[in-house]
Amino acid sequence: MVSDEIVTVDRLPPADITLPIQGRIVRPEHALIEQLRDVSSATASTTLYKMGVQRTFIRGPLPRTVGRRVVGPAVTLQFMPQREDVPSGMGPEHAEKSSALWMVFETVEPGDVLVVQAFGDPYTGCVGEMLTTCFKGRGGIGMVVDGCVRDWARIRELDVPLWSVGFTPNYATQAGLMPWGYNVPVACGGVLVLPGDIVIADDDGAVIVPQQLASEVVRVARRHAEWEEFSRMKLAQGGSPQVYYPLSAEGRHEYEEWRRQQGEGVKVESSRRKG
Repeated sequence: MVSDEIVTVDRLPPADITLPIQGRIVRPEHALIEQLRDVSSATASTTLYKMGVQRTFIRGPLPRTVGRRVVGPAVTLQFMPQREDVPSGMGPEHAEKSSALWMVFETVEPGDVLVVQAFGDPYTGCVGEMLTTCFKGRGGIGMVVDGCVRDWARIRELDVPLWSVGFTPNYATQAGLMPWGYNVPVACGGVLVLPGDIVIADDDGAVIVPQQLASEVVRVARRHAEWEEFSRMKLAQGGSPQVYYPLSAEGRHEYEEWRRQQGEGVKVESSRRKG
């Protein structure tokens, strides 16, 4: 028999957990970031898919600063659902300053991209004007938020590239989420993001490039960009997409010949300059 007795306690015993959860970030070499600067999110997504990594596109966050593009390592902020027996950080601002929401900004370095797990929640303002000001002041270059931000008009004036689900007037712990951890693995828009993964974000959205695959993505993307240049030229001249996009056997033969001629042209020009 199930009792319908109402149980009340003066104070819930707290869960045995200490927040925030602090992880560790290992950033990629700067040279690797530089090599990825010309790789679009679309090319990165396609390349990784062909390599066998299928879930790299962060679904949900949309480009709020159209025309902007960022490439950099991910520093991560993780929100989790509030639970009554776990201190949420709600209350005076000075108490919240020990939370992951404040601590993550202490780890930001020039060139970093903030990636936030917030489950697409429409009520939690993950960051606002003041923390975005701090982020920019420390050299952060963009934010990808699987949720909402507040103070959007002020953030827009700060000129920090943003990809977010939306906007809200609420502060971070006003609704059902609380800052949990930073520089830990997060789920952002259905994608696993590890601290130090490389974010490529542009008008098509944000894509995550695993560090250990980045060099191969660069190699394949450069080759892809080269044959696309040839295809674009042929299509602009009225060529058939059946032949030139993607390249058929006939189109690839033409491309290889064009590539050979381009190489010879470079050699001739180099010889003239030396002469």
